[in-house]
Amino acid sequence: MIRFNDLLLPATVMAGVTVSNKKALLNQLAAAAAQAHGLDAKQVASTLADRERIGSTGFGGGVAIPHGKIAGLPHIIGVFVRLAVAIDYQAIDELPVDLVFMMLSPPDAGAEHLKALAGVSRRLRDQGFVAKLRGAGSADALYVLWTEDEARDAA
Repeated sequence: MIRFNDLLLPATVMAGVTVSNKKALLNQLAAAAAQAHGLDAKQVASTLADRERIGSTGFGGGVAIPHGKIAGLPHIIGVFVRLAVAIDYQAIDELPVDLVFMMLSPPDAGAEHLKALAGVSRRLRDQGFVAKLRGAGSADALYVLWTEDEARDAA
């Protein structure tokens, strides 16, 4: 089972982010991943944009899970952003997106990548959890929401 405290760092969970469009959002996600994990932001943004050209990762209900594979990553990483104002993301339900969980995997993480995507998707289809994410007062509160069950299980 996926552990969100393995994917997310406090520095990669952000609240109240303002972007004007999907491209700006992908650049913001890439910059956050680059800063936290020593990646090339342009390479990450390009990888995410390439995946979006295949089809939108906006799966409905105001949620998107952009993802891609980056050479040199030691493990799967994530960045979560709650936007201050929802943006057009060309989601399957055509609704604007305000909750975004970006995931990057090493190129050889086939099954692990799919399991992580499924785990993120499962959490973001839980309407109660999504409501808590939208109501959280800070990035720290968002991080706790993603990782609190795991922290209790480890104690």
